[in-house]
Amino acid sequence: MRRGAPPPTIRPAMLLESVRTPFRALAESVVPETSRLDESGWEELERTIEGALASKPVKLRRQLGLLIRAINWLSVLRFGRRLARLDPSRRTRFLSSIQDSRIRLLRVGFWGVRTLVFLGYYGGPEGAAAIGYGATPRGWEARR
Repeated sequence: MRRGAPPPTIRPAMLLESVRTPFRALAESVVPETSRLDESGWEELERTIEGALASKPVKLRRQLGLLIRAINWLSVLRFGRRLARLDPSRRTRFLSSIQDSRIRLLRVGFWGVRTLVFLGYYGGPEGAAAIGYGATPRGWEARR
């Protein structure tokens, strides 16, 4: 590196990049409307989630990635197919069994992922419009 040259920019590793396919399959089961998102919509959803996770400990982010991978492989063990390869109804039933699992860690982890999917979708303009959310900096003044 030359003296006086700016340091190279290093892009932080994005959690969802490494588990994009199973995450999107999971998201489509949690919020079926996500299946209508185009690539820019998915990128916005993922950016929203990554932004929410940016302040979280690295250990928690790693555990989240590990959980998504584990769910993907549990699908292989149960059905012989990865999560994204399951038909929507089978995938939804499988994820419901994870959501209601007797294994507390799996159940709690899934609820966390589910909450992040809600944040990503309903925190964006398309999701907010779908539920009629129209927040404005003017607050209640906007209603008058």
